[in-house]
Amino acid sequence: MKTVGIFCGGFSSEWEISLKSAQTIQDNFPKNFSTVKIVVEKDNWFALIGEDSFPFDLNTMTFNDGKLMKIDLGIVYIHGDPGENGKIQALLEMKNIPYLNSGPLASALSFDKWYCNQFLKGFGIKVAKSLFLMQINQVSPEKIIEELGLPVFVKPSDSGSSYGISKVKALTEMLPALEKAFKEGRTVVVESFLDGTEVTCGVYRRKNGVYALPLTEIASENEYFDYEAKYLGKSQEITPARVDDEIRAEVQKQAKFIYELLQLKSIARIDFMIVDDVPNVIEVNTTPGFSSASIVPQMIKCDGGNIHDFWQEIIEVELNL
Repeated sequence: MKTVGIFCGGFSSEWEISLKSAQTIQDNFPKNFSTVKIVVEKDNWFALIGEDSFPFDLNTMTFNDGKLMKIDLGIVYIHGDPGENGKIQALLEMKNIPYLNSGPLASALSFDKWYCNQFLKGFGIKVAKSLFLMQINQVSPEKIIEELGLPVFVKPSDSGSSYGISKVKALTEMLPALEKAFKEGRTVVVESFLDGTEVTCGVYRRKNGVYALPLTEIASENEYFDYEAKYLGKSQEITPARVDDEIRAEVQKQAKFIYELLQLKSIARIDFMIVDDVPNVIEVNTTPGFSSASIVPQMIKCDGGNIHDFWQEIIEVELNL
């Protein structure tokens, strides 16, 4: 029986959410595999079995719980650094361990909000107008507002976390928003406000090609889809989304195109804002939340599937197992 290491935890503020996603995957993974959570911390990686933890050796990809065990397959389910940005995938490749994720380049590109959206823009995909900041004083708050208007979104660009995001509606709010974003990331993107309906589309590769799941509409009780809205029940996530068939088809078409363009693998979730019936990409998620409360499991259920069969098909398609 092959041993699957589910890498979770990580260095971002969504450490706990990653563990919940890993638990859902472990609980529903095909039973012909043995699964173990590999918890990643800055100074400590360990295999978590029940309440017990055992040191994980990065050089040999092994742990010892009374018997020396080596992982045969990896699933990287860290929301943020060092998983969602492709670092662990690169390590697994160097160790010749196959994994069920997008590769290092695709992960790194999609992880950075500004670089990814500018890449997609070059292929005709609509995105919000934005400014890219490497330093907090690079552009004055007044100049930002002159360029983009109000309101704007201020986000860490190189962070997969839902933390550090602000909706700025007044000049006096800009500097505190930039300070907050730079605490979460080294670079920051400021985006013009898109006034429309937010939807998201899960995409993965099936035996007969790239497949788009039913859309989910996100109606946040907060100003936007922040951490509270995403994880603490402060939003309505409506599946299938309340959009007409033509818009639904266009969003799914674009989501599949982006999936193939970025050479993604396994599951990805692509977020859009529909403005005047035109989809605009917000961001690409190569490690979308997978806890019992997350959006992708809702999409799978709406599509008539279940999580066990979902992962079974991904294993068969991505690894030919």
